[in-house]
Amino acid sequence: MNFLGPLDWVFIIIYLLIIAGISIWSIRKSKASASDYFLANRNLGWFVIGASILASNVGSEHIVGLAGSAAKSGTVLGHYELHSYIVLILGWVFVPFYMRSMVYTMPEFLERRFNPQARRLLSIIQLLSYVITKASVTIFAGALVFNQFFGVDFWTGAIILVIVTGVYTIFGGLHAVMYTEAIQAIVLLLGSFVLLLIGLDKVGGWNNMLASIPREKLNMFPPLSDPEYPWLGILIASPIAGLWYWCTDQHIVQRCLAAKNEKEARRGTIFAAYLKLMPFFIFLIPGLIAYALKAQGKLILEDTNTAFPTMVKELMPMGLRGLLAGGLLAALMSSLASVYNACSTLYTIDIYKERHPHASEKQLVKVGRIATGVVVLLGMAWIPLMGRISNGLYDYLQSVQSYLAPPIAAVFLLGVFFKRLNAKGAYTAMVTGFIIGLAKLTFQMLKNQLPTDSIFYQFGSINFLYFAIYLFLFSIAVMVLVSLLTAKPSEEQIQGLTFATTVAADKASSRASWNKWDVIHTIVVLLVIVSILSYFSPLGVGR
Repeated sequence: MNFLGPLDWVFIIIYLLIIAGISIWSIRKSKASASDYFLANRNLGWFVIGASILASNVGSEHIVGLAGSAAKSGTVLGHYELHSYIVLILGWVFVPFYMRSMVYTMPEFLERRFNPQARRLLSIIQLLSYVITKASVTIFAGALVFNQFFGVDFWTGAIILVIVTGVYTIFGGLHAVMYTEAIQAIVLLLGSFVLLLIGLDKVGGWNNMLASIPREKLNMFPPLSDPEYPWLGILIASPIAGLWYWCTDQHIVQRCLAAKNEKEARRGTIFAAYLKLMPFFIFLIPGLIAYALKAQGKLILEDTNTAFPTMVKELMPMGLRGLLAGGLLAALMSSLASVYNACSTLYTIDIYKERHPHASEKQLVKVGRIATGVVVLLGMAWIPLMGRISNGLYDYLQSVQSYLAPPIAAVFLLGVFFKRLNAKGAYTAMVTGFIIGLAKLTFQMLKNQLPTDSIFYQFGSINFLYFAIYLFLFSIAVMVLVSLLTAKPSEEQIQGLTFATTVAADKASSRASWNKWDVIHTIVVLLVIVSILSYFSPLGVGR
């Protein structure tokens, strides 16, 4: 039912007008070259980059799903929300190599480091993962939010969301995506922060909230006997998935590639690392508040998945509900826009341009817009299928990431740290890892129809966190073994693409791009993460 009043709609309309104005301004700017369209002419500063990185990460399924998971399972999934340290790894470790290579895409970087086959394989994997997971899930979750907040029919809301976001992405390119995301991130964070404050007031303060929640829900390190999230599994597997997502995923790294220089890119990641700390408090903690309010008899919560929208409906006053509704719209549109633009870039640069090397700049932009439109249509076509998926969608997506991430994360990590790694080793590990990951996903989906004593059932039943660790170690072993058994790469090929082959001039340039304040801010972020993990540990509040 639509529970928004006139004042709420005023907030929403103002928000939409601002986004429309920014989009029109961006669309009017020149998009004649591929650099203009796909990387905003590589001219963006740290604030826009950092805000855009967070907005790309946070979608409606992220907000609603995280609060719902907190209401159900407690703080354990907070590990994924404390990946600020991995965002810092992106800025300090990978950005210098990405910026020096002047690439448009992550697959293009793999071609520079290894060979064209590695580039094509990663392009295919990323495109499939974007359409099947990122785009479709965001549309599905977004349609639910439209239905709950605005009383709009599920399918109508999904179509509106897909088309509106697709239009400004198609015509504005990355410039429109990133500037609108910067505004959207601010709206989203403000609205959610207001909900956090109101929720804490309603529950009687922080201590009353903690007193209403079982201690095991406050412990981010569940025992090894936990069937879903054993502490050792999540402590190791979470960074593996994080390394893949934050340091190698096109729709995140593309924001850094659009920076003016290495200094702005790194500072953008430091700013994003600060922002990434906030979801733990403004999305996860409201889920705990919802659980506590239910325990206190102050909130009717029939389904934990509805924790966030239920709190918005029951706790926020008129007007502020519209602010948060605008924030959720921001999450919907920014997530979809970043996926659209990333898919467009991947297809145009890594597939079309490879087959049409003499295509003009205008032709590349045209193909990019067409590719975005195709992704829009594919997202719409997927909607009916998404409506038939069970409540296990969020867990399913976490599993998919755990099965796709390890080989790719291993290739990029060893690619810059191990100069002996060659193309045959990298490609073999990516192919075998991809096949094994798909096999695990298939048998996991079919295991209820398999004999419980069969090897396929046992394979499909492996905890997804432990499986991610096994696959990561397997991928590293394959890469190293195959590389050592075959010819080493030439010095010319890997020049400047590994730590060992970085020339003195490039090292000096990177060193000049940061100062003591960059280091201080990095240390502050790390100290905050350690403090949170300590507080919600067996020795802290979760004791």
